[in-house]
Amino acid sequence: MDLYDVVHRRRDVRAQFTGAPVPEETLHRVLSAAHAAPSVGYSQPWDFVVVRDAELRRRFHEHVHTERDTFAATLDGEAAERFARIKIDGVLESTLSVVVTHDQARGGPAVLGRHAIADTGLYSTCLAIQNLWLAATAEGLGVGWVSFYREPWLAELLGIPDGIRPVAWLCLGPVTHFESVPDLARHGWRQKRPLAEAIHHDRWTAPTH
Repeated sequence: MDLYDVVHRRRDVRAQFTGAPVPEETLHRVLSAAHAAPSVGYSQPWDFVVVRDAELRRRFHEHVHTERDTFAATLDGEAAERFARIKIDGVLESTLSVVVTHDQARGGPAVLGRHAIADTGLYSTCLAIQNLWLAATAEGLGVGWVSFYREPWLAELLGIPDGIRPVAWLCLGPVTHFESVPDLARHGWRQKRPLAEAIHHDRWTAPTH
């Protein structure tokens, strides 16, 4: 696949994981791509916790579904019905998981380029996640970003030190296929905005409708 194919084929995978093994050399290539991401002040504020342990994954899965129920309780009517049809994770079905963390103190105290915008460090970690996601897609692997968790709970589960944030739990593994339409669009939760609505020229312009 060329770059544009990978970008448009990438999906947030939930239900299509097969559980088949991921060769170590493939995982290394994917993590190397993540580690090649640009970072503010060359701080490289990310780390990658590869989670294979079944008990850790089971405990995380239970926590995720407790948080799912908490969110579901805030919905009613059609929103509740739509959400009930949406699978939110592939924690148990995927081959393994990668937890990407962010260390805001790395490269400090004077991080070149971060003095005016503190969040550029966090943006850097998100770039590493995107690199990982695109590399995995190019390898034919699915990735699913799970966000139904409390950061302190996950930090305790994995022994992550104080001051380091677990930014993403990514389910990773071979898949049966990539859906042609993203899950949330297929289930009617949200639809894709036309590109034309997202482009502004010189100054912000209000929508015409």
